[in-house]
Amino acid sequence: MDQLLTFLAGHANYLAYIVIMMVGLWAMIAKRNLMKKIIGLGIFQTSIMLFYVSIGAKEDASIPILTKESIRLGIEVSDYVNPLPHVLMLTAIVVSVATLGVALALLQQIFDRYETIEEDEILDQIRRS
Repeated sequence: MDQLLTFLAGHANYLAYIVIMMVGLWAMIAKRNLMKKIIGLGIFQTSIMLFYVSIGAKEDASIPILTKESIRLGIEVSDYVNPLPHVLMLTAIVVSVATLGVALALLQQIFDRYETIEEDEILDQIRRS
């Protein structure tokens, strides 16, 4: 039991990301309001970004910029943080913003056509027509 508690305490950030991710997933699946679904998507995407950035973190490491002094002393790969997860998440942020923009534009078009953003009401109007 002590080993489990030690493991959970050492990985509390990952547990927090999983909880945030499940909140976003629940909002996308369970909610019937389209705006709430879009908010859930944003929460889900943000939790994944936080997860990947935390994977790239390393204790007592510096940014991977070489200086004359670091070259003179010798380059140790273990002294530097891997920049790849951070760079990938910058790309993911851009994709997330674009996805949010398209989703909001579609939501506006849906509201203009059906005068509601409730999924059940939209489906009823589609079935009637």
